Amino acid sequence: MVHIVGAGPGAPDLITVRGQKLLEAADVVIYAGSLVNTELLAGLRENCRVYNSALMTLEEVLEVIREAEEQGLDTVRLHTGDPCLYGAIREQMDAMDRLGISYDICPGVSSFCGAAAALGMEYTLPGVSQSVVITRMAGRTPVPDRESVSCFAAHGATMVVFLSAGLLDGLQRELLDGGYKPSTPAAIVYKATWPEEKTVICRLDQLADTAGREGISKTALVIVGDSVSQAGYDRSLLYHPQFTTEFRKGEES
Repeated sequence: MVHIVGAGPGAPDLITVRGQKLLEAADVVIYAGSLVNTELLAGLRENCRVYNSALMTLEEVLEVIREAEEQGLDTVRLHTGDPCLYGAIREQMDAMDRLGISYDICPGVSSFCGAAAALGMEYTLPGVSQSVVITRMAGRTPVPDRESVSCFAAHGATMVVFLSAGLLDGLQRELLDGGYKPSTPAAIVYKATWPEEKTVICRLDQLADTAGREGISKTALVIVGDSVSQAGYDRSLLYHPQFTTEFRKGEES
């Protein structure tokens, strides 16, 4: 059996309880060594076999999984954040389907949640933004034309940009060309929830210069939109005394 587990955004205590239990019981662990905090490996079983997938191809990962299955061993495939975002898990699951290997997925806390926590931020402020676009700049991995950053920018919603900290000149240009105002607030969150976490807030037209000044060129998320300012929002209706819900009756006005 293979368990695809989300390791969380960085801090070792942000893995889920289920994920921690699966990790501690595993016979084989294949972890994404480029981003997963290795402190999570401290509680593994004494004879657990550990592989760093940053040094492996997909074929090599699958061979380790296949050999473990033949030996009746449980494998944890440990991905950063939540595996459903930029985790390249579909190709692994399709291969395991072809091999007849059973698997399940244990979700994790994504770094975009860790980034919001670091900023003390709510993404979906009433009257400001009720939508969050999660995307990335095109790099060595292409992005469909219809999903370009400039296309999404036209909506003016809150945008969280992954895997683009080394492309901030281009990102800034696409965001502005797409319709965000130069004065739109933006945030850069470096290594959210790690001990070396850093947060910087600036205007959109100063994004690239700010990152350069702060020495941030990788392992960072960029958040753009009016919600970054955490101001000018409406009161939530859910907790308004005159708002009726399934659980309580609103007061008469």
